[in-house]
Amino acid sequence: MILLDTDVLADVALDRRPHSDAASELLDRIEHGAEAAYLAWHSVSNLYYIVAPTLGGVSARDFIVELTRFVAVAPTDTDDIRYAAELTMADFEDAMQVAAARACGARQIVTRNVRDYERSPIRAVDPREALGALF
Repeated sequence: MILLDTDVLADVALDRRPHSDAASELLDRIEHGAEAAYLAWHSVSNLYYIVAPTLGGVSARDFIVELTRFVAVAPTDTDDIRYAAELTMADFEDAMQVAAARACGARQIVTRNVRDYERSPIRAVDPREALGALF
């Protein structure tokens, strides 16, 4: 089980090359049952606001709805926010990703910003490494 960071999803939605290649392949594999995947609740709004200016609001919403056919939202609550606040990570949003990953039992966080997760108790990998683990 993995948690997908917002940057990976935005790479796919906006076809941001060269990053979108591995991210798209990973999402295709997830859609076909190779791995269970989650995203954080706050990633949904972040993704919308990143994607909507380029794709338009309707297309951004359509992308998110399609994504949630095969990627679940991690079940988080107040205790998870408190947990995120206790982590010694520089970026609180990244700490929230870690809390969401913990809440859904993810073994990895898939992100393009692996270095931002150096202090994370859950291992961060880039999309290529996550793909390699599926073989």
